[in-house]
Amino acid sequence: MSFKYRVATVFGGSGFLGRHFVQELARTGTIVRVASRRPSRSGWLRVMGTVGQITPIAVDVSRDDSVAAAVKGADFVVNLIGVLFESGNQSFRLCHAEGPARIARLAKAAGASRLIHVSALGADPSSPSLYARSKAEGEKAVLEAFPEATILRPSVVFGAEDEFFNRFATMAQFSPFLPLIGGGKTLMQPVYVNDVANAVMAALMDPATRGRTFELGGPRIYTFRELMELMLSVTRRRKRLVDLSWGTASRLAKILALLPNPPLTPDQVELLKRDNVVSPGAADLRALGIMPTAAELVLPSYLERFRIGGRFAGQRSSGGVTH
Repeated sequence: MSFKYRVATVFGGSGFLGRHFVQELARTGTIVRVASRRPSRSGWLRVMGTVGQITPIAVDVSRDDSVAAAVKGADFVVNLIGVLFESGNQSFRLCHAEGPARIARLAKAAGASRLIHVSALGADPSSPSLYARSKAEGEKAVLEAFPEATILRPSVVFGAEDEFFNRFATMAQFSPFLPLIGGGKTLMQPVYVNDVANAVMAALMDPATRGRTFELGGPRIYTFRELMELMLSVTRRRKRLVDLSWGTASRLAKILALLPNPPLTPDQVELLKRDNVVSPGAADLRALGIMPTAAELVLPSYLERFRIGGRFAGQRSSGGVTH
């Protein structure tokens, strides 16, 4: 399907997921506005399309005038904004609730025909985690303002610049052990970033997805312990896996949360107390025509640099953002 000469505004398009989605969207001929706080850092996205097809623009999702300018004349609006921890004025409430509400309201007012909102698996208004509660609040606000919006809830997203496997692989380079929070029993269903990008594209192209919610997970459910074992197997490292009680993890997280880029926060500990898997009977990747990709097929392509004796052993991950 061609969206040639149609206009799309993609909020958070310079992030981990955004980079993959913008590339897919550009292939359809769509004119893409990549809305982010620091457009000067996303100028390289221009090379993903033809001359003038992709334009980074500045946006402040806390302001009506800024968001209204970003969505003016847009046929499609996609919101990929998400943060893993709060920093400065980038709060969960602003990024996951107030910002999406503003985007939905002003996209509707601007006459956009489609809105795709990427939330998170585990979004729950009753969760002890502020991250999960803010995600649920955002979903509710989006649908109130734009009832035809499509909601996508991915599980832990993995790929070359992910903040999950890269973080623990880096830790395994320097630490004699890896912590298993709560005993490593939490269930997760990691989903490949390309599959999520394709899901956003599929939802945008299929009018039948209007007003529906999809839960996105990979083909297999793992315990947290199994994911650590998988990462260690791929990187060929032998590390002790040490059980960490919830109480100890919470106390440690309070200290680590003081760091500029904390590896663990108290809110993340709360989040880990609940499984992160696709609900039974939920519309999933397959409902969007996408066969989920196994982590075992992808991890060697980017965790190889962490292997002992490997060409890139010792190189640190470039990191990335959640969406």
